[in-house]
Amino acid sequence: MTDKVEVFNVNTPGRSERVDAAKYNAMRAAVLSVAPHAPPGITAAELKETAMPHLPQALFPGGKTTGWWLKCVQLDLEARGLMVRTKGSPLRFHLTNKENRDEQH
Repeated sequence: MTDKVEVFNVNTPGRSERVDAAKYNAMRAAVLSVAPHAPPGITAAELKETAMPHLPQALFPGGKTTGWWLKCVQLDLEARGLMVRTKGSPLRFHLTNKENRDEQH
């Protein structure tokens, strides 16, 4: 049985899902290590590109499913107040100064 972690979605407040903990935690760690802490932030495409080298190949062989997991983590971090998106196009994201950023889920 695979360990699961509860994730939230900023677009559907009050609702959560349970997803694979290993993949979530790997992507979360990668995002937190590469996302900037201030505006102007980083686009989703840039975030994916810079996070990829930090992901274990055993979980994401050849980068498979990284787009889905990146979006899952990004929406969860936003819902938890750890990441914000800037207005404008393209959307850009940056981390907040919230203290529990390094907490594992």
